[in-house]
Amino acid sequence: MDLPQTSIDLPSAPIRSAPLPAEQAPASKPWKPQSTRLRWVMLGPALLVIGATIMYPLASSFVTSFRDWRLTNSPLPGAFVGFENYIRAFSDTNFLNSLRVSGMYMLLSVTLTLIIGLGIALLLSKPTKLNVFARTLLIFPFAVAPVLKGYSWKFMLNPEYGIYAKMIGDVFHPLRGYVWLGHEFSALTAIAMSEVWGWAPLFALMFIGALGSIPGETTEAAKMDGATSFQIFRKITLPLLAPVIYIVALLKIISAFKMFDQVAIMTGGGPGNSTQTLYFNVYQTAFRNLDMGYASALSYLLVILMGVIATFYVRTLMKGD
Repeated sequence: MDLPQTSIDLPSAPIRSAPLPAEQAPASKPWKPQSTRLRWVMLGPALLVIGATIMYPLASSFVTSFRDWRLTNSPLPGAFVGFENYIRAFSDTNFLNSLRVSGMYMLLSVTLTLIIGLGIALLLSKPTKLNVFARTLLIFPFAVAPVLKGYSWKFMLNPEYGIYAKMIGDVFHPLRGYVWLGHEFSALTAIAMSEVWGWAPLFALMFIGALGSIPGETTEAAKMDGATSFQIFRKITLPLLAPVIYIVALLKIISAFKMFDQVAIMTGGGPGNSTQTLYFNVYQTAFRNLDMGYASALSYLLVILMGVIATFYVRTLMKGD
């Protein structure tokens, strides 16, 4: 008897092949110069320029600051006097006066620059076509060379034919014929304004960018609560702009202590020594009095002062405050 043949389909298990050894790719080696000599050949020109224009003058002036070297006595550096030149600075009336003048100039220029720059930013903050066009013009005053600023302001403040002097005299009759660069406070204010004219528009651009980052919902909520425009500015806008104001103020302080060009061109440190800033005092000590040792010491005192201010500036940028 023939039995029926039945076929049973068994689930076929997948046939797994043994993993083949992966091909070992050659490890990539970092590129290296052919030799150390090639590196120095490529860096050599830049290092020579830096050494000749920066490092050597710094080192030479540092050594000179410890010497008694007056060109009126000898064309060669004199004997070492230790810290005598540095100690002399703190009893020198000219240096102390220049420190006072630089401080007054710094307060004038920084305060006026921040106030005028913030005012321009508030006026041009709305993105209208006219405001956008005006913003493009703000960078041009900052691009003007300091020497050209000095000559321009000296010409425009001339009591005989200067346009600024005539405009002020027409509005305020007692100031007709007033010699703006012949009086202590007005001369220092004129120098400060020549610098504010270039820096305030640049700060205005920075403030415009900061104002654009303030959420509109915050000001709208304050308006709905009945806050006035001045209250919104004082309690919302100004606190949110405080970090930017702090950074640009430090930047302007650094620039203020380096003031030289407009002083040399507009007043020559006068009347008397009422506009003699720190840098101009160093210039006079070195190239008019020919006291190179003492001038080098004054220069390094300025380096220390600028280094302290720059440290605050860099630390603020790194923290993002």
